[in-house]
Amino acid sequence: MTLATVLVYGDHIGAKGPHHIGNALRNNTTLTTLILWNNRVGDEGAHHLGNALRNNTTLTTLHLDGNQIGAEGAQHLADALRINTTLTRLNLDGNLIGDEGAQHLADALRINTTLTTLNLRENKIRAEGVRHLADALRNNTTLTTLNLAHNGIGDKGVQQLGDTLRINTTLTTLDLGWNRIGDEGVQHLADALRNNTTLTTLNLAHNEIGDKGVQHLGDTLRINTTLTTLDLGWNRIGAEGVQHLGNALRNSTTLTTLNLEDNKIGDEGVQHLADALRINITLTTLKLALSEIGAEGAQHLGNALRNNTTLNTLDLQWNEIGDKEAQHLADALRINTTLTRLNLHGNQIGAEGAQHLGDALRNNTTLTTLNLGCNGIGDEGAQHIADVLRINTALATLDLSTNEIGDNGAQHLGDALRINTTLTTLNLQWNKIRAKGVRHFGDALRNNT
Repeated sequence: MTLATVLVYGDHIGAKGPHHIGNALRNNTTLTTLILWNNRVGDEGAHHLGNALRNNTTLTTLHLDGNQIGAEGAQHLADALRINTTLTRLNLDGNLIGDEGAQHLADALRINTTLTTLNLRENKIRAEGVRHLADALRNNTTLTTLNLAHNGIGDKGVQQLGDTLRINTTLTTLDLGWNRIGDEGVQHLADALRNNTTLTTLNLAHNEIGDKGVQHLGDTLRINTTLTTLDLGWNRIGAEGVQHLGNALRNSTTLTTLNLEDNKIGDEGVQHLADALRINITLTTLKLALSEIGAEGAQHLGNALRNNTTLNTLDLQWNEIGDKEAQHLADALRINTTLTRLNLHGNQIGAEGAQHLGDALRNNTTLTTLNLGCNGIGDEGAQHIADVLRINTALATLDLSTNEIGDNGAQHLGDALRINTTLTTLNLQWNKIRAKGVRHFGDALRNNT
């Protein structure tokens, strides 16, 4: 048996540690993964590791997250990448390489033919640094994943990347979250994606994108045939912007995952998405948490789910659906045969809403994961859920955390578990269950197999 992975986390080994590790790597022929998270190796430590990479022929993955590596350290690593022919993944998340360090790495990418994943998240790289990386990617034919999140590259930096995406034919995943990108920057990306035929995953979460920017993306999605995952969470998108996305989803045949969490899309915006879901045949995951969705929005989604045959994951946590309006979703679950995961955490559903959902799950045979946490369902709601657990044969994961469930509710659930043969995970954290309630679960577990 030979050692293939070494993990040293938060031990502050400093520069001396990498010196010893580097010496070992020169001769080692079995280690493939080295993880040195948060160890303050600094530029000197990066120098030692860089020297080792020139000779090592087995290491494929190197994690140097949070190690105070600056431009000088990046240069040492870049010099090694010009020669190294085995490293495929390099993670420099949370360092200080800046624009100068990005230039050194970019120069290496012009030559290196093995690195496929480069993580430069949170490295104080601005538009100038991105320019160097973008220029390198025009010719690089091996890098498939690039993470530039949390760097503040802005619209100017995105323009540089957009120009490259028109030419590059290998990059499949690009993370640009937390980068102060606005509508202008998104337009550059959208224009590039009209021609790009390789990018499949684009993360634009936590930016400053509004309805105008989303319109550009929507127009592109009608044409683009490769993008499968688009993350627009935590932006400034309203109902108008969602309408553009909804129109695009009517025609899109490739997008499978769309994240719109924490945007002010409201019930009007949800209606546009729901109308698209009646027609769309490719979207499998839709995330709408914190989207100001109320009763009307729940009704639109419920109606859409009656006809949709592809969506399997729907995240509606922290909206305002309410107890009576949960019936719209419940009615859809009686008919829908594709949804497997539903998240309704924090929606004020209460005992009445739990009853509607419980009644629907008596016949539903596809939903496997249900999150009803933080809904105030209490003992009465727990009883409704327990009643369905005696019958339902599909549900495997159930979250009832933070629901004011006491010992009586625990008894109902415990009794149901004596019979249920499919539930594998039950979350009851932060309820009001005492020793008596726990005893009911103990008794149930003696019989549950």
